[in-house]
Amino acid sequence: MTTETAPDTAQEADWREDCERESTDRPPAAARLVVLVVVVVTLLGAALGFALHTCHRDGSHRVVPADATFTLDEPGLYYRDAASGRIAHRPHADGGPATVGGPSCERFYAAGDRALCLRARPGRPASTEAVVYDRHFHRLQSFALPGLPSRARVSPSGQVLSWTTLAAGSSYATAGLSTRTSIVDLRTGYTVRAIETIPLTVDGARPPTADVAYWSVSFAADDNRFYATVSTGGRTHLVEGDLRSWSAHTLREDVDCPSLSPDGTRVAFMKRVSTGPADPWRLYVLDLADLREHPVAETRAMDDQAAWLDAGTLGYALPAGHGHATDLWSVPADGTGRPHLLAAGASSPVVLDAR
Repeated sequence: MTTETAPDTAQEADWREDCERESTDRPPAAARLVVLVVVVVTLLGAALGFALHTCHRDGSHRVVPADATFTLDEPGLYYRDAASGRIAHRPHADGGPATVGGPSCERFYAAGDRALCLRARPGRPASTEAVVYDRHFHRLQSFALPGLPSRARVSPSGQVLSWTTLAAGSSYATAGLSTRTSIVDLRTGYTVRAIETIPLTVDGARPPTADVAYWSVSFAADDNRFYATVSTGGRTHLVEGDLRSWSAHTLREDVDCPSLSPDGTRVAFMKRVSTGPADPWRLYVLDLADLREHPVAETRAMDDQAAWLDAGTLGYALPAGHGHATDLWSVPADGTGRPHLLAAGASSPVVLDAR
């Protein structure tokens, strides 16, 4: 607590003299009004300049809704088009003309009757909007999230969704990763804002919750079982979780960004093949029955959660070699064949069957 003391006599006299001088020298009311107007105009100009600078800086955050005729009812490949920032559709996964008409998203996924779109919100600190759409891209629900858009997944039925946001400056290729992963059950409306609260068992022991971080969830067809990456004790693990029993346990180390196959028997994942910062991750497939793994024919480094385009094909994004754009590639999951370019300037692939 601070106590103020009264001014001594000399200080009080000087203060009164200054007040009297201010009263004598004060300009007329009209002059004061002119000064006030000038100050206000100056401040408004500065504010407008800052707003324009912010708008220019955050121009990529401009939200564009889906065209009225763009839906998920057509079979084929859906993906994010980097040039427009919107969702595009192509009738055939391996080629053909594309239609760009979906909403603007930075991460996208769809299954069943639902689509999930993540996009960065303007301003600081970094934040994300997660939007749930129906098959005709009618907005059903939205969530405001901290961090940058990172991963998005929808269960095969379309009823359970998950997303991961990433703290600004974090990277999956570095230690000290800061993530936030949520799960939403659209049937009940139940939302788990941070799945770090799920009791986790690692080699029979319970790590402290403060040392646990999840990302890249992938759902099984039963809307209950899920796979994800969990980081604890400075190591990453493949984790299998059970929503009904509210529990999770690790299966093995060194599995990042898992993606469960349509038949639920395999997991595509990023495997660390180098301890250095250059090319640390390669695409592998793990057999859940015996936990044996094999590399696919893609030998370039990646930083993406691959998607199963069908029972035997993986889709994923790789850097395009200029700016921050990525190209969309596919490769057989069994290790044969070779990579195939699906779409230039694209990411977030998903293949939907005919209704």
